[in-house]
Amino acid sequence: MFSEAERNFLKSQRLARIATASAKAIPEVSPVGFEFDGAYFWIGSHSQDIFHTTRRYRNIAAGNPNVSLVVDDLASVEPWRPRGIKVSGTAEVMQHKGIFGQGKYFRITPRVSVSWGIEPPKAGKWATSKRWRQSDR
Repeated sequence: MFSEAERNFLKSQRLARIATASAKAIPEVSPVGFEFDGAYFWIGSHSQDIFHTTRRYRNIAAGNPNVSLVVDDLASVEPWRPRGIKVSGTAEVMQHKGIFGQGKYFRITPRVSVSWGIEPPKAGKWATSKRWRQSDR
């Protein structure tokens, strides 16, 4: 589960990058709008016509549901303070009413996350890493 600080960060952001891979393991990274409901990430498109033609859609629909998602920003440039969350999980295509209206979206179920710059660092660590089991939801 995400900490309160991580949830607040995710809910304050609108842009992420999603990585998928084809059946031949060719990677694809794309900037996407997203929403986070506290448990799942939802990624859609302002146009359902575009959503169904993207490489990320084809990669997931063709049977490779494994994805990575990065949500990050710069809290400050002086001093340099990047912060973000990287999530690895699985995506499935589902009907959803979200930030782009009713339509098909990817629902991403997080399995592993790493965050940095969001919570005070612990001694000797630059990031916080978590793994979830299905029962953690």
